Amino acid sequence: MADTNSTNKIDLIPASAFTFEELTEAYNHTRVDYMVPMPMNANKLREYVLNYDVDMDASAVAVDGNEVLGLGMLGVRPGRAWITRLGVIRSNRRRGTGNTMVNHLMQQAQQKGLDYIIIEVIKDNVPAHSLFSKKGFTPTRELLVLRRPPGPPQTDVPPADVEFLGYDEATELLARRRSVPSWVDETESLLNAGNLAAVRATLPDGSHGWLVYQNTVFQLGRLVIQTEAGNPQDVSRVLLHHLHKQHPAQDTKTENLPLDDPHWPSFKEMGYLEMFHRIEMIRYFNQ
Repeated sequence: MADTNSTNKIDLIPASAFTFEELTEAYNHTRVDYMVPMPMNANKLREYVLNYDVDMDASAVAVDGNEVLGLGMLGVRPGRAWITRLGVIRSNRRRGTGNTMVNHLMQQAQQKGLDYIIIEVIKDNVPAHSLFSKKGFTPTRELLVLRRPPGPPQTDVPPADVEFLGYDEATELLARRRSVPSWVDETESLLNAGNLAAVRATLPDGSHGWLVYQNTVFQLGRLVIQTEAGNPQDVSRVLLHHLHKQHPAQDTKTENLPLDDPHWPSFKEMGYLEMFHRIEMIRYFNQ
């Protein structure tokens, strides 16, 4: 993705000029040999654009004549932007395509008067990290992508007052969170995705907290966990235990838990596995 010494004639066409089927084909071609492939279909891509407020006019497909070279998308929210789904077809790497697309996406964000732009790079993807470092992006934190296979919890927890809540209560809880979300688990992303529910727990010593999650037929996801009083590991252990006791048949995937999050040990205890790590990077425009 660190593209230099361009030999291509690169034209950038707004992503809005393509069908989702065409964009999906382009995206999948850029991910054939990627560290984490993450294949997509047209319905998933359409959902992705909606959930993450992707601006299709600001996003771009790089082409050379009739040949697609790469794809880059830009999420836009008040004051900020997010580069996502950036990829270059293998045969066209190191020819300036990635550099050209990043410049374009940054310019789009600046023209909208936004304060900063964010990117998440797969850990150990040295070319991508180098490219964004050269563009003035600074690493902010390491994020975990986690998965838990179906099954009830395998450990016991102390008695607690536990309550399962619906969508309205879940959105009210999200308004109270103090943790700093990434783009994929910002409140806007969760509300766009829908199907939210929550579990709230109070321990005998008065410790308490809550967990908001997306509940779909086959999978739980988008977990946001908050301890409001007490030891975060004690509270999160109870919350996760009761979540999986209530939903033992569903696979669980959650993205971008900070590596230093105090709840992380409880996730491990409850059977969550590390799929891969991301490095969040940020570039301010007015500093």
